[in-house]
Amino acid sequence: MPPELSDDHVAAICRVLNDHEVEFVIIGGMAARLHDTGHTTIDVDICPALDDANLSNLADALRKFGARLWVEGDPAGVAFDPYPAMLRDVEMMTLITEEGPLDLCFAPAGFHNGYDGLSEHASVIVVGAVDVPVASLRDVVTSKRAAGRPKDVVALPPLEAHLASHER
Repeated sequence: MPPELSDDHVAAICRVLNDHEVEFVIIGGMAARLHDTGHTTIDVDICPALDDANLSNLADALRKFGARLWVEGDPAGVAFDPYPAMLRDVEMMTLITEEGPLDLCFAPAGFHNGYDGLSEHASVIVVGAVDVPVASLRDVVTSKRAAGRPKDVVALPPLEAHLASHER
């Protein structure tokens, strides 16, 4: 299993996205980790906004990263040309970038309206001097519960306990 991403990698990924004015929210395991839950993860999952301008900015950021499609058995990944129309037509992309693994998820489980539903409860957490928009822990729990994958089911009890302790 690859090592957990450092804060430096998270900050570097988010810095490029911010520099390209990409509207996004960090979701999944990295969001849980950034809420100080003790959760570990090996990649950054983001949910970007789907408007044309944002998809164009995202495509530019992916080119800047040297993003490649992750393919099992190929550690270097597969080259592709990200362009807005292609990004609009996918629900999920697993990428390898110069700064570390990055997953794009346009409609996370439990949030069919993606960015619009997640951004309203998101907060900004500073990681390595970079402002990082992060889904609320409640939304992370909702999404993991809706996904119901084995790794999500295992992660739920400690995340729910953390959420409950911070809502008191």
